[in-house]
Amino acid sequence: MASTYTLNINGQNVNVTVNNPQMPLLWVIRDLLNMTGTKYGCGQGICGACTVIADGTTAVRTCITPVQNAVGHVITTIEGLSPNSSHPVQVAWVANQVPQCGYCQSGQILSCAAALADGNHGAALAQQMKNVCICGTYTRILQAVDTL
Repeated sequence: MASTYTLNINGQNVNVTVNNPQMPLLWVIRDLLNMTGTKYGCGQGICGACTVIADGTTAVRTCITPVQNAVGHVITTIEGLSPNSSHPVQVAWVANQVPQCGYCQSGQILSCAAALADGNHGAALAQQMKNVCICGTYTRILQAVDTL
């Protein structure tokens, strides 16, 4: 039986209808809302490519988060972080030329932005980020984090 949920995504309330309330939020964002900046990586909540921010300060792995668990939370995707890429984390990423292939970067940026919004800086900020980068751009990621 289909269920309809109202989600707050990037500051807008949207209604989504799914056949299974356990459908991962990742597929709602990508397939139903056509926001493809959130990436599918491991599907097990390990790599972090699918990370979004909930309620301004919590990094959430959408591949393991059922859509029903997102109800009542404000969800920010990479598309909603900053309309003109002026968020301090995005600026730091560009200034330090972080991406190589770029696949994991939306999750990396959102993990960093959530930790920063939660009051973390420097080493504490880097420790909050638990994303995987298969290209190994960790040195540039850490350089960018150090500028925040």
